[in-house]
Amino acid sequence: MRDVYHEELDGLTDKLVEMTRLVRSAISRATTALLDPDLPLAESVISRDDEVNATFAEIESTIFDLMARQQPVAVDLRTMITALRMGTDLERMGDLAVHVAKVARLRHPESAVPLEMRSTILEMGQIAENIVTKAGSCVASRDVESALELPQDDDAMDRLHSKLFRLLLAKDWQHGVEPAIDITLIGRYYERYADHAVRVAQDVVYLVTGTRPT
Repeated sequence: MRDVYHEELDGLTDKLVEMTRLVRSAISRATTALLDPDLPLAESVISRDDEVNATFAEIESTIFDLMARQQPVAVDLRTMITALRMGTDLERMGDLAVHVAKVARLRHPESAVPLEMRSTILEMGQIAENIVTKAGSCVASRDVESALELPQDDDAMDRLHSKLFRLLLAKDWQHGVEPAIDITLIGRYYERYADHAVRVAQDVVYLVTGTRPT
């Protein structure tokens, strides 16, 4: 019975890693849909968010079932609570990728991103992919040292987010109000995506050490 129990606990990690893969694919495709622009690709990001939600629902169901049947304590309880927190953050990351895709869909057949901002948005998308890949690796390996490095990637995202605002507020901005709103929202979506990935990494640290990084 205990072997089955611990197999179920290990299964939570597998599902969390799968969620990181799903949300990485989502933000990658959303970025491409935004910059190309590619309506079918944007639609696929939106429709496939159900896979992220379904995986999170499986994690929730498993955790609540284990809590009811096993009444976990100590490390096992921390594992379940942490898995639930990670799943919540990853589910939100999927939603943020969907928001990016919806902007792409809204402005199709035009691109929502002015030419002079394309390289910045592309770099934000690349950082988002990189940071969630690292987060997934940390979840799988429980590598505290790697988890503690993720805020550096988030700092790079924050710098790009600030760069967008400098471009928006420049005196030579010529694109009007609607594109400014689009870029403001898009920048926020990428910035929040990275923040959630860092929270996943912080939960890895908590899971292994019992303390949260400051």
